[in-house]
Amino acid sequence: MNVTDLVRRIPKGLFIGGSWESREQAFPVYNPATGEVIAEVADASATDGLAALDAAVAVREQWAATEPRVRGELLRAAYTRIHERADDFAWTMTLEMGKPLAEAHGEVNYGAEFFRWFSEEAVRIDGRYAVAPSGRARILTMKQPVGPVYAITPWNFPLAMGTRKIGPALAAGCTVVVKPASATPLTTLLLMDVLAEVGLPAGVVNCVTTSRSGAVSAPLLADPRLRKLTFTGSTEVGRGLLAQAADRVLRTSMELGGNAPFLVLPSADLDRAVAGAVAAKMRNIGEACTAANRFLVHASVAAEFSTRLADALAAMTVGDGTRDGVQVGPLIDEDAVARVEGLIADAVGKGARVLTGGARVDGPGSFLQPTVLGGVSADARVMTEEIFGPVAPVTTFETLDEAVALANGSEFGLIAYVYGQDLDEALSVVERLETGMVGLNSGVVSNPAAPFGGVKSSGLGREGSYEGIEEYLETKYVGVGLA
Repeated sequence: MNVTDLVRRIPKGLFIGGSWESREQAFPVYNPATGEVIAEVADASATDGLAALDAAVAVREQWAATEPRVRGELLRAAYTRIHERADDFAWTMTLEMGKPLAEAHGEVNYGAEFFRWFSEEAVRIDGRYAVAPSGRARILTMKQPVGPVYAITPWNFPLAMGTRKIGPALAAGCTVVVKPASATPLTTLLLMDVLAEVGLPAGVVNCVTTSRSGAVSAPLLADPRLRKLTFTGSTEVGRGLLAQAADRVLRTSMELGGNAPFLVLPSADLDRAVAGAVAAKMRNIGEACTAANRFLVHASVAAEFSTRLADALAAMTVGDGTRDGVQVGPLIDEDAVARVEGLIADAVGKGARVLTGGARVDGPGSFLQPTVLGGVSADARVMTEEIFGPVAPVTTFETLDEAVALANGSEFGLIAYVYGQDLDEALSVVERLETGMVGLNSGVVSNPAAPFGGVKSSGLGREGSYEGIEEYLETKYVGVGLA
C-alpha cells in the first residue's frame, strides 16, 4: 500500500449538501505509532454545523418519501463498495487509530455488515391494524422516521460506529449530520466518499470534522429542527449531552462507558476461558467499551488461570500495526498511556503483583506492554474505572453470590463475560447480572444482527438487530371511528 497516495486521495474537507468544502482552519491527525502528523482536515465552526443541519433538513421530506427498496439498495451498494475499498479503509484505520491491520480488516467486515443488515430492514418497517375492544373503532399504528439525526462517533471503531448509526437512520428515512472524533476523522471522510460514489442524494448524510466539539454541538442540540441525538463515547461526555438534550426533550440514544466483569466459574474449561479472556481483553488493544475490565476468578482455578493468561499476553507482539505479525498496536495517544500507567501504579501500591508487562514500550509511539495483575484489591482504581488499555486485573471469589455481587458492584452495566461448563451454574449467574449483554463462554459478542447496548450508566437504547432501526422511528397511532 502506498500510504502517501492513500492519504492524499481521502477528502479533507467538510461534506455538506453533497459537496466537499475546504476551510482555512484545519487540525492535525496523528499516527499514534509514530507521533507524526499524517494529514490535516477542515476544522468546522458552529456555523458549519448549522449549515450541515440546513442541508439535512432541506432533503428531509424527500428522503423520508423515498421508496424503502431504493433506500435499501443504496445501503447495499455502499456495503459492496466498502468491501471493494477494504484495503483503503483498513490502512486508514491503522494509520490514524493504531489497531493492527488484521483487526482493521475485521472492522471493515463488521462495519460494512451494518449497511447490509439495515438494507434488509429498510423494507420491513411495519405497523398494525386492530379492532378496538369496543368493536366500534379501529386502531391503526404506523412507523415514521424521527427526522434529522445528529450522530457523534468515537475514535476507537471509526468505521463501525459510523455505519452502526448511519445505516439504521437511512433505512428508516432519516437524514444525518455525523461528527467523527477529532483523533480519527479520515475513516469517516472516506465513508462519505463511498456514499457519494454510490449515489446517495446530496444532503442525506453530511459530515463535519472539528476540534471544537462542544462549540459545534451546542447550537445543533438547541435547534428545534434536530429530532434525534445518537452518541457513542464516555459516560462523562454522555451525561453532558443528555443535560443539553433535556431542554428540548430531544430523543437520544447513548452508548456509553463500560466496566465489564469477566467471571471464571469453578466449572470453567480453562483452555476456553483463557482464549476468551485474550479476545475480550485485547481486542482493539483493550480500547473498547466491551473490553473485559475486571477478571473475577474462582479461588480454586485463579492461580492457573492467571499464569496462563499472563503467558498468553506476554507472547503477543507489540508494534506498529502496519507491520506483519503485530498483534498489539499503540494506544491512541500519550495521555492514554499515562492514564493507564497511573491505574497500574495505584493497583501495585495497594498490593497487586505484576505477572507480566506493567510498563510502557520505548518510543516513538504511545505503546504499553500487555499487562496482567494478580491479587488486585477491590479498592484499586483499576477495578472501578474503565481501563481502555491492555491491562487485565485479576481478583478472586469463593461463592457465586460473591461473584455476582462483585460483578454488579459498578455504576456501569454494558457487558459481562461468564465462563463455566455447568449450565445450571452459568445460567443462574447470567440471569442475575445487571448488564445489557453477556458473553457466555464467548469472548466476543458484537454482531450487527444482535442488539448492542447497556443498562445503568452504560447507556440508553440499542444499536443493531431489529431493535436498532426502532431508535430512528416514531410510532403514530390513528384512531379510526366507525359509523
